[in-house]
Amino acid sequence: MSLTSELEPQLSLHFLSQSEPERGKAPPPLKQHPPPTTDPHQLQEQIQLQPVLQPEPLSRHEHQEKPAWMKHQRALLFMLGLTVWAAILGLIYYIHHNFHRQDAAAVPSCLSPACRWAEARLSTSTDPFTQPCGYFMSPCGSSRLLQKNRGRQRGQGIRGHPQNQMEKSVLPERQNGETSYAKLREDKMLSRKNVLLQYVREILESNQNSRSSAVQKTKDFYRSCLDRRSIETAGAEPFLQLIQKLGGWAVSGRWNKTDFNSTLGVLMRDYSTFPFFNLYVGKDPNETASGTHQRYIQIDQPDLLIPIEWNRKTEKSQANAKTLRPFLASCQKFLNLLGSPPGEIMIHVGSFISLSSELAVAASPRHYRLSKGQLHQRMTIKELQRRAPAIDWLGCLQTAFHPLSLSEDDHVLLHNLPYIVQMSRTVNKWLNRHELSNSGPLHTFMIFNLLHTLMPAMDSRFSETAKNYTLALGHSVEEVPLWRHCVLETERGFDSVLTHLLGQKTALREAEEMIENVFDSLKSKLNELKWVDRNSSELVMQKVNSLIPRLRSSEEVSGGDDLDIFFSKVTIRTNSFFSNYLQLLSLWQNRRSKLLTAPIEAADVLSVTPFSLDAELLFPMGMFIPPFFHPTYPKAMNYGAVGFLIAKDIFHLLVPEIYYHSRSVHTVGKCVWSYYINATERASRDGVSALSTAQLQEVWVQHAALQVALQAYHLSLSQNSSDTSLAGMHHDHLLLRSFSQVNCDADPFSESMPLDPSFLIAVVCSTSDLCPTSPQCSIKSQQNSSHAC
Repeated sequence: MSLTSELEPQLSLHFLSQSEPERGKAPPPLKQHPPPTTDPHQLQEQIQLQPVLQPEPLSRHEHQEKPAWMKHQRALLFMLGLTVWAAILGLIYYIHHNFHRQDAAAVPSCLSPACRWAEARLSTSTDPFTQPCGYFMSPCGSSRLLQKNRGRQRGQGIRGHPQNQMEKSVLPERQNGETSYAKLREDKMLSRKNVLLQYVREILESNQNSRSSAVQKTKDFYRSCLDRRSIETAGAEPFLQLIQKLGGWAVSGRWNKTDFNSTLGVLMRDYSTFPFFNLYVGKDPNETASGTHQRYIQIDQPDLLIPIEWNRKTEKSQANAKTLRPFLASCQKFLNLLGSPPGEIMIHVGSFISLSSELAVAASPRHYRLSKGQLHQRMTIKELQRRAPAIDWLGCLQTAFHPLSLSEDDHVLLHNLPYIVQMSRTVNKWLNRHELSNSGPLHTFMIFNLLHTLMPAMDSRFSETAKNYTLALGHSVEEVPLWRHCVLETERGFDSVLTHLLGQKTALREAEEMIENVFDSLKSKLNELKWVDRNSSELVMQKVNSLIPRLRSSEEVSGGDDLDIFFSKVTIRTNSFFSNYLQLLSLWQNRRSKLLTAPIEAADVLSVTPFSLDAELLFPMGMFIPPFFHPTYPKAMNYGAVGFLIAKDIFHLLVPEIYYHSRSVHTVGKCVWSYYINATERASRDGVSALSTAQLQEVWVQHAALQVALQAYHLSLSQNSSDTSLAGMHHDHLLLRSFSQVNCDADPFSESMPLDPSFLIAVVCSTSDLCPTSPQCSIKSQQNSSHAC
């Protein structure tokens, strides 16, 4: 038997592809090495024993010939060295690979109800580690996504501010009043705003008793909103009774000719209705820049009910004949629902449309007013009275902002003075039209506006009429679930109670620790960037270092006793949503009045993104809720979701400064895009397209945010090394899986992301040793592995 046949391979690298606990198949090894073909110890033993095993002396001729194995000594030694080197590399990989596996196995699994639900949710989602590169072809927001999602549930990006995104989300079904962790809905993408609304819904629908009367009133208000049967049964009668309380109106034939300015003041104070001009409270941006933060009454043009369009040539607003017909039909329908005599309807509708058209002429879009310097024009109430005398400005403002004391020397800010002047002339003209004195067109105009304010609390005939009118104009109508409509309405009047309830459920210490770690890691990331010059770096870092990150928590939340006192005069009737809604409007205006004297900004309980206020960077409690965050989750899961979102939101606040002062944004964006092009082979199919500035920025933001989340997590481990696991996954693997579930969150930048953010996992794994297993979409072979983005 030849020596070659005796050298059977003894060392195998098969263990390099053993499966992880959470995966059903073997991951490919990080690097492929040639399999060993011989056992070095056996080979060495054979070489040492050869002279001893010769049975008899050789002849002289045979002594001169070298044995066959000696003729191939160099080749055998080469094979020996190659085998030993492969064995060493395999052993190193084995130790590294098994270290992560043993580390994950040694860490206790989280068994809390929240973790069991999170684990069930993970099991219904796709693991990006197991997907080929083609899986990442469709970016978030792509119309192709729903056709090529390979079973994934993702949604389309939506334009607009993140707080206006109302997409469906992943939340547990409710069965028999309890949360079911077994049944999950994976509808489209996880929108942070909708997740928060669902969370608030769970709080409002819980049967947990509260000693706070304010909390009980808030829940009763929400339930009365859900009681559609009572609302439908009441019909239009509650609104007709309210009209009589306001002095009636000429449409019904019974009107006591109430004073115009008195009625206007009452509508603004008690019913948050602003027919002729809008009122709100805010700061003067000119003063804010100088460090002054006084608030002023702001007077703006109203949201007119009549449809108008802007004529760029004449720089005037005008009504479109095509839109006037459906508007006329809807007005007739509303009066018909209110029981108006059929023969009188057209007279009042005609006057309402005529008056609306005259007011619309002076209205103008914001961009035009901004170009003309018509925003934030300051003047005293006395001066305003001189410019627009038809309105009793001091009397109306004192009524609207009762019980605050105002004087004619107080300043207000105007946002369209030409409209206010023209509105005053129009009102004065209609007041002095004696032939219309009995029909009360100005009073009817105010009642029509009140109707639109109260329509959410009225029966479905009114909302259906409004819907049909919108459809007739060619606009789409979003079907809003009843529960969401009621949560939003509850927040309008009982926001302080909801903030109190949310604060009770928020893990404040864990949230504050995460904010601090992410912010520290983000500053470290900024220090690593390549800047245009030293001054640019110092400019950006000075701004970042001046910010004080803080969770908006108990410091702004009123206690239960204070809330009970504030809502003591509020009476909620469980079977009368209309009367409850009237109290809500009064509360809303009362909150607006408090802003004039409040030392701090009112907290937005439904906020889901951080914002800067003076020197503080404030993080709302709505960011730290399930399914993104829970105090019993493994920290890796919290950092993969909320840690990433925090970093992404902060980067978005700083992008303009970073982009114009650092070369890294452009360089990293192109680097990640090149990985994507090569890995998905798009270059051969679609050609290599250059990214826009916005796309390069967004690629850099999300790549950097993921790196910051990883760094912040390891920073937290350095402070406290204990952490649990989920589904047997290694911590970094769990963090990246958690990241993959939220990276398509709806925000105003989602449409700028040219690739699926989950692909960033492959980029991170290719340039670091953080990944315990190599993703199936391996891009090391596509790029120089020593080059990291």
